[in-house]
Amino acid sequence: MKVFLLSILFFYSLLGRDVINGTTALFEFSQLSPETTIEYESKNIPLLSHPVNTHKKFVLVPINYRESIGDKKLILKDAKSTKTLLLHVKQGEYPFENITVTPSKVKPNKKQRKRTSREYKEAMKIYNTTRPKRYWNKPFINPLDSKITSNFGSARMFNNTLKSFHSGTDFRAKIGTPIIASNDGVVVIAKDRYYAGNSVVIDHGEGIYSCYYHLSLLHVKVGDTIKQAQTVGLSGATGRVSGPHLHYAIMLQGVQVNPLQFHELINSLFESAKNGANRTPIAFSFGHQ
Repeated sequence: MKVFLLSILFFYSLLGRDVINGTTALFEFSQLSPETTIEYESKNIPLLSHPVNTHKKFVLVPINYRESIGDKKLILKDAKSTKTLLLHVKQGEYPFENITVTPSKVKPNKKQRKRTSREYKEAMKIYNTTRPKRYWNKPFINPLDSKITSNFGSARMFNNTLKSFHSGTDFRAKIGTPIIASNDGVVVIAKDRYYAGNSVVIDHGEGIYSCYYHLSLLHVKVGDTIKQAQTVGLSGATGRVSGPHLHYAIMLQGVQVNPLQFHELINSLFESAKNGANRTPIAFSFGHQ
């Protein structure tokens, strides 16, 4: 009998196999059958090359903020067998915010609704596109070194009427502050949008996108190749805002996830190799003759 040993490491906000809604789960594989496919809740998850260890692969599993709470399945298949791993999605302890904005940003007119619908469809088509090419090859960095004024996931009311949640992280930034790219990539959106204002979105490849909203000025255009720490624009107060700031977000495989937690996971791949850390995997047998 030939056995493929599958070694998996779990990196969650909580210990074990618990994962909070709105976050990302990272799995590392030390040995894997070449034809293995991976699914989370019937959605294919790309298997990626480890950025520093040629003997490993990894996957990133985005957990939707609105994912139902409870056990979920991560399914690994090869030509001869199937392995099911259970994840338990837990509700994050997200705070509540009430924000006052221009009334039209809460109740747009018919023309504005058509515009927001068009912009949403355009963006989601991009976010659900996964380019196999990897543009990033180093740890992610924050787009701005300043105080965080609103964390990802806060439950929100706009003008006491519109329920939503905060899909990114807000950084304090007076108008005109340079905003830098969190990693290498290609610009796929650079325009004014109704809610996000002047926006830049960078495709880092492999289904990873970083987003920079409410800018006062854009320094890039669609198709530009971007290097990490390159200035993509200046902070502002455009779109649906209560004041000047930078809204920074990460879209992973079409799902909005906590951007700073995503940074932490990706960067842990580099740190473990740099520090020579020996992580103890959970081993499963997978495949048979």
